[in-house]
Amino acid sequence: MCRTAYGNLAGWQSSRDWKDGSETYQGMIEVSRALMKGKSAMEQRDAVIKGFPHIPPWFRKVFPYSKWGAELNARITPAFFSWLVGPMQTEIADVNGIQQHSSVHIKRCRYLAESGCVGMCVNLCKTPTQAFFTEELGMPLTMKPNFEDYSCDMVFGEMPPNLELDEVNTQSCYEVCPQGKSGTGKCHKLG
Repeated sequence: MCRTAYGNLAGWQSSRDWKDGSETYQGMIEVSRALMKGKSAMEQRDAVIKGFPHIPPWFRKVFPYSKWGAELNARITPAFFSWLVGPMQTEIADVNGIQQHSSVHIKRCRYLAESGCVGMCVNLCKTPTQAFFTEELGMPLTMKPNFEDYSCDMVFGEMPPNLELDEVNTQSCYEVCPQGKSGTGKCHKLG
């Protein structure tokens, strides 16, 4: 589903097999790279957001933010996204001084590890997902990728920092990134 949606947004689809799990996933990575090509960081984020479902304005009125909603999102996330990012578990988070079971720890993000690209993580996953949950669903979400061990923490209920102030904005490219420019300081795909 993600590969199809990204392919539609990129205007291109990988020729990799759709029936072999690892080949299909590599096709998703290739399509992600195509989606990035020739676009600024903001254009990449906006392209991904266009692929998310439209949320009617009444949704936020009927389902306003609550601790219960944040904990529910954390509980259901592993059921729906393990195929995309790998094994994960729900953990306790401190959100505005309140302990709640609204954090999801991704042990080793498959998308980040297999793409080997900081820009793909930030522009095609972190920022659009945070924006969708926070702005569209009214469910604040902060994603905290760890570029050393490829893990990531998703904290439902925590407002994401302004992107200009987010520490990910200073991350350098991985040496293994096919699009990378290592040794240049900040990843050139971060805008």
